[in-house]
Amino acid sequence: MGNPDDEENEARMQRGELYYAFVPTLIAKRKRCHNACRRFNQAEDPSRRKLVELWRECDSIIDDGSPLPPPAASDGEDAVLLQDEPYIDGPIKIDYGTNLRIGKGVNINYDCTFIDTCLITIGARTLVGPNCSFFSGTHPLDPFLRSGTRGPELGAPITIGEDCWFGGGVIVCPGVTIGRGVTVGAGSVVTKDVPDFHVVAGNPARILRKITPTESDPSRAEDDK
Repeated sequence: MGNPDDEENEARMQRGELYYAFVPTLIAKRKRCHNACRRFNQAEDPSRRKLVELWRECDSIIDDGSPLPPPAASDGEDAVLLQDEPYIDGPIKIDYGTNLRIGKGVNINYDCTFIDTCLITIGARTLVGPNCSFFSGTHPLDPFLRSGTRGPELGAPITIGEDCWFGGGVIVCPGVTIGRGVTVGAGSVVTKDVPDFHVVAGNPARILRKITPTESDPSRAEDDK
């Protein structure tokens, strides 16, 4: 395959097609995010607002740039003001940041890794245990096409519904869609799609049972606000 120009190369990456990762433009984008992660991980006794800023403001991890509401009168009131923002516990490792979409009220515990070659989406109120990994990037099986850092690679998006729970040490593989309200047992490797409201566990993860919610749907409460 021929080497595409920078714009087409990144477009191929976003589409999940073969592209080249070790080119200056993409190396620079990963470096930007890695540096932002380091600032986040090394922050000493940061306030809730500071963590949110390090996560989402311009040139921070997800490079969002949309303004936060003005600070409240106290740290406690400010925490309430920012309660819909994701709660991220460092250290965290992310490749690009800009291909990561995290919903309201999500908690990501420490030592998680996101290879966001393609889009990784996590629905609202999902809980992610420590040491979880989400790999949207992969490589060709043909070793001669793969060719180390000189060859192309590819990816596939990961989509996770609202109200999921991932036990510690879970791995989610490229191209997987996990439905709403799913629980994934600790140490599982999720290689295939999971339907809404099921418990899965194992390597590879398999369905153990269906979940029947008994409490009111929190998304409806939010819609009524």
